[in-house]
Amino acid sequence: MYIQWIKVFIAAIFEVGWVIGLKHAETAEQWSMTAVCIVVSFYLLIAAGRKLPVGTVYAVFAGLGTAGTVVSGMVFFQEPVNGLKLLFIGILLFGVIGLKLAEDRTEKEK
Repeated sequence: MYIQWIKVFIAAIFEVGWVIGLKHAETAEQWSMTAVCIVVSFYLLIAAGRKLPVGTVYAVFAGLGTAGTVVSGMVFFQEPVNGLKLLFIGILLFGVIGLKLAEDRTEKEK
């Protein structure tokens, strides 16, 4: 089961790559890498969704991707670091972790 969650985590990393690529790609090579990130991201997401509850999988994927994209913007593209942004990223990640823990509990009850 954990291998499926690893797929979701890796898919979220590739999501960050394609979101950044959509904004910053200029050359054919950069656009190609963006396309590869899209394909890998959705392939892993779909593969994990076949074994895990799709709603939880998508929520975790989107939450991690969103947090990763915002943090990457701050680190690599000098987007403003704001305490409120960091607070809400923390809340988002807290919710994602909560969903994962709730899913684990549901599985144990079955």
